[in-house]
Amino acid sequence: MLEISGLHAGYGRVPVLRGIDLSVAPGEIVLVLGPNGAGKSTLLRSIGGFIKPTAGTVRLDGKDVTGLAPEEITRRGLRLVLDGHRVFPELSVRDNIRLGAAFRGGRPDFEAMAGPALEMFPILRQKLHDPARDLSGGQQQMLALAQAFVAQPRVLLCDEPSLGIAQMLIPPILDFLKRWAALGTAVVIVEQQIDSALAVAVQAIYLGLDEEGTP
Repeated sequence: MLEISGLHAGYGRVPVLRGIDLSVAPGEIVLVLGPNGAGKSTLLRSIGGFIKPTAGTVRLDGKDVTGLAPEEITRRGLRLVLDGHRVFPELSVRDNIRLGAAFRGGRPDFEAMAGPALEMFPILRQKLHDPARDLSGGQQQMLALAQAFVAQPRVLLCDEPSLGIAQMLIPPILDFLKRWAALGTAVVIVEQQIDSALAVAVQAIYLGLDEEGTP
């Protein structure tokens, strides 16, 4: 479903990724590990179109999407959930979730599309009419995942879903990703909670630094 071959990317003249190869099949969860500065987030952003690769290819379901704009890659079935609980703070929880389905055709029934996510995160159902700004950091992360879920992506990229949230909320979030993958979605996670993440991943790759601290 997702295939990365010889990917190089960076910022200006500063290279970060050097020849990354990665493949993820439907239903698999792949964990990306490595120290800060090794290029984990850069990898996800390069796959999602936010950073243009300088070499290599990104294929989604066999089709080359290298260098396409993020919105075009999203239309083709990939969703990137960035770190930092990025939701629309002034909108209600319900409207945030509905926005996740913006690239789907028609007007899908809310309960039909959001029900599985609300079942896993019942606190969101209790707060459907509250503005997202009133949610805790962990609840906002749940909302960001629910918003991505209703888009029905074939590939999900998730950048540090546990960042800045209470320890007790990490297992249900990772369990949600595991159940999501079981529906046939290819999932790539960058995560610092290694033990918890390895419990749901089928494989892991490590991005490292050399002796001079270069990725």
